[in-house]
Amino acid sequence: MPPTDSLPLPSNEASPHLELTRPDDWHLHLRDGEMLGRVVPYTARVFGRAVVMPNLSPPVATTAAAEQYAERIRSHVPAGSRFRPLMTLYLTESLSPEEVARAAASPDVVGVKLYPKGATTNSADGVEGLDALESVLVAMEKAGLPLLIHGEVTETSTDVFDRECRFLESTLAPLVERHEGLRVVFEHITTKEAAEYVMSAPPRVAATITPQHLLLNRNAIFEGGLRPHLYCLPVLKREEDREALVAAAISGDPSFFLGTDSAPHTRETKEASCGCAGIFSAPVAIEAYAEAFARAGALGRLEGFASHFGADYYGLPRNEEKIRLERADWIGPERDGEGDSAVEIFWAGSPFQYKLAD
Repeated sequence: MPPTDSLPLPSNEASPHLELTRPDDWHLHLRDGEMLGRVVPYTARVFGRAVVMPNLSPPVATTAAAEQYAERIRSHVPAGSRFRPLMTLYLTESLSPEEVARAAASPDVVGVKLYPKGATTNSADGVEGLDALESVLVAMEKAGLPLLIHGEVTETSTDVFDRECRFLESTLAPLVERHEGLRVVFEHITTKEAAEYVMSAPPRVAATITPQHLLLNRNAIFEGGLRPHLYCLPVLKREEDREALVAAAISGDPSFFLGTDSAPHTRETKEASCGCAGIFSAPVAIEAYAEAFARAGALGRLEGFASHFGADYYGLPRNEEKIRLERADWIGPERDGEGDSAVEIFWAGSPFQYKLAD
């Protein structure tokens, strides 16, 4: 779908506040156990719904497991919140067309997640290729169940900064061409090439964009030293890539929508000899997106990106509730918890221009 950046920007830039339809997070990690209880309230405070990733250990690979996980999540939603988790199945080589049919019939499940084996956290159960899964992909195509893709190749011969582009060329583009009815979400895109591909692809192809990839380039990982809490997968890319993602996000093209990829890890697992990949942005997610849109002079486009386009793509009603962002200069919180079990929060110690009103 062509970009719509020629459209005039709605003029609310000078307003002391910004009112939005309650947004949704179309890519989220909540973990399980004790961590689950810590992080769910942050998302439930802001978002109406969230697509929850299935890369637990063991993975959420069946409809029954997804429905059980959804129930655990709901048990931690604060009283008064209407937050609804939307579940995904982990694509493994044992997934069957029959399980796809069960997932499509479930009120909790909205997609199947593809992790290339070894690509990111808890991806050891991911697939090494799609050739053996043609019947599953056909079943998803017929059921209208989207395939959500972590789009990176994993062979060590490919530079880490080129893995998304190589996956796009070798796997994603041929997959979309081969399965003409398959709905695909290219998750947490990070490159100019990915943004250009989604813009030119049919409307059944969409993409999520994270706050860190809108606000930072790869230099931030090394500013003043090595910053492990800015390490995520896919990694931050070049400045020209960040600029292309901002252009896509503010374009008004409904193929692009909000997906934080918020991924909590404790300090001891991030600040380690082999630290985990993931950035925990849930406590400041909507403010971080507002920061990126404000810097681009496009606050009037935030509501579509954050609140409308994802719901439309998934065929769900837009939320009816509203949230309010107040114009305020403030500094983001540093962490959840203390000591080695603390989880560092994205944008810690940095200034924001907007803050969610209570």
